[in-house]
Amino acid sequence: MKRYLRWLMLLPTISFGQGLDAVQRDIEKTLKSVDGTFAVAFESLDGQGHLLLNEKMMFHAASTMKTPVMIEVYRQSKERRFSLDDSLVVKNEFRSIVDGSSYQLDLKDDSDDSMYEKLGAKSSIRALLRQMITVSSNLATNLLMDLVGANRVTATMRSLGASDIEVLRGVEDGKAFEKGLNNRTSAFDLLVIMKAISQGKAVDSAASKEMIEILVDQKFNELIPALLPPAVRVAHKTGNITGVEHDSGIVMLPDGRRYVLVILSKDLKDVDAGKKAIALVSRRIYDLMTEGK
Repeated sequence: MKRYLRWLMLLPTISFGQGLDAVQRDIEKTLKSVDGTFAVAFESLDGQGHLLLNEKMMFHAASTMKTPVMIEVYRQSKERRFSLDDSLVVKNEFRSIVDGSSYQLDLKDDSDDSMYEKLGAKSSIRALLRQMITVSSNLATNLLMDLVGANRVTATMRSLGASDIEVLRGVEDGKAFEKGLNNRTSAFDLLVIMKAISQGKAVDSAASKEMIEILVDQKFNELIPALLPPAVRVAHKTGNITGVEHDSGIVMLPDGRRYVLVILSKDLKDVDAGKKAIALVSRRIYDLMTEGK
């Protein structure tokens, strides 16, 4: 692991006591065993404390950018720009942010193939939201990005207190990628966003509740939820590209307590080892939250 670890315990009173120090050591050991770069942002929403590692380092957002898109869809729906029950024609033609030229998504690069069976037909915005989050459909994402606009997504993230995240474009805009125009995020900003959803502050309490239920139905569960007990609910969004594995979510314990955990990675030489390390870090945070409970 690259050696620029920076741990901060920012709250004046840490109820976890010495347990937080032990967790720090365990997590450092786990992540140092993997060739790659990691960021971690954890906060207990009952005020017990939080841990940050490389929390302001920027990463390619991969599919974690789909959570901000979801928030913006709900925000514009509340403004009555459209209803979530309105429908969009499913198409596979989009415009590059570089020069407006047309490009298409490649089915083999999408985690969801069901949307491509609907080309030319209509799908509700509500259904597209679920496909974008639960099975990480790139096609659904680009349709929704065309609807709400990347600049508005980023502006809404700023209003929530996420100062560095950048949502510039839809998925698979090859010309933009070649010019380095990529969606980027930090672990801290994803922490801010997930915390806003958990606290009912992302748009409003009703929208936040609906977003949590969509995130809970996430189908890719190899990271934060992987080693947690079945009774623990995790509302989360993953993301991955070559050498990158991310997860960001709200962990809801059976006793009603919640915490937000974001783990980002890049430059992974062994992706399976990176995924295992992320799952182990998640379990260690869970153990911290439940010790003595």
